[in-house]
Amino acid sequence: MALTDPPIIGLAAAFAARRSGAKFVMLYQDIFPEVACLLEDFHNEAVNRLLDRVNRFLIRKADRVVALGETMKERLVAGKGADPQKVTVIHNWADCAAILPQTKENPFSLTHGLADKFVVMHSGNMGLSQGLENVVEMARRLKRFPHIRIVFVGEGVTRPDLETRARSLRLDNVLFLPYQPKERLSESFASADVFLVSLKRGLAGYIVPSKLYGILAAGRPYVAAVERASEVAAITTRYQCGLLAEPEDPDDLAAKVLSLYRDRQLANTLGTNARKAALQFDRPRQVRAYYQLFQELLEN
Repeated sequence: MALTDPPIIGLAAAFAARRSGAKFVMLYQDIFPEVACLLEDFHNEAVNRLLDRVNRFLIRKADRVVALGETMKERLVAGKGADPQKVTVIHNWADCAAILPQTKENPFSLTHGLADKFVVMHSGNMGLSQGLENVVEMARRLKRFPHIRIVFVGEGVTRPDLETRARSLRLDNVLFLPYQPKERLSESFASADVFLVSLKRGLAGYIVPSKLYGILAAGRPYVAAVERASEVAAITTRYQCGLLAEPEDPDDLAAKVLSLYRDRQLANTLGTNARKAALQFDRPRQVRAYYQLFQELLEN
């Protein structure tokens, strides 16, 4: 049985599966070329056409297609011609054993001077799809609140530009930190009062930010600047574990952060709900879903 994600690698896996009589499962983390088309740093018509044709071919040949959410499933069915009967939704998972809710005052927060601040954190990759320049603009709007710190934890292609922009605006309320080792993730996440999840407009269903599941495991509230059609918005609404803001709108993002800054009871309630939601996406549960999928395929 072959399980594959990147479309070009998927071609080799699909042909190998057919030759050997094995089952072939196509797993989508992102959908191309739509993701590339919506990112201003990558525009190549020939490559985009090739990626689209490869994806459509793989979807036709796959015994089963795995999507990360209902919106992604809709994109694959309506946009790529996937058979809805062959598309299975299996979410990315939260590792609820590795990431646990902890107290805010811990070695990480004390080391970085965050224990006595209201910390608004973006943790993970700083890539092209997230529109994080809007978070820097949000920080500019929140500069008059000295108790609030905006903390970026991680690396990525946009980090240098974000740091340059923050310096040019003299934002002393913004802090950039590197990726943290796995054993310190719980401490890092616990240092946040509120997390941020951001995705550029037009990417709903083509990308599902995996960082959401770690935030849920940490039992922290978040503000998600995403389209209402996205999987993040659906989880947020279903489990009442965060607030939704308009994507690419730093004013609305700042307003939602301030609402949690001013209403700690609401923030605590959303955080408690987040941990409950995480248990629905816990790693053993999602692994079991893959196991059941494979068992079903082998039996047919």
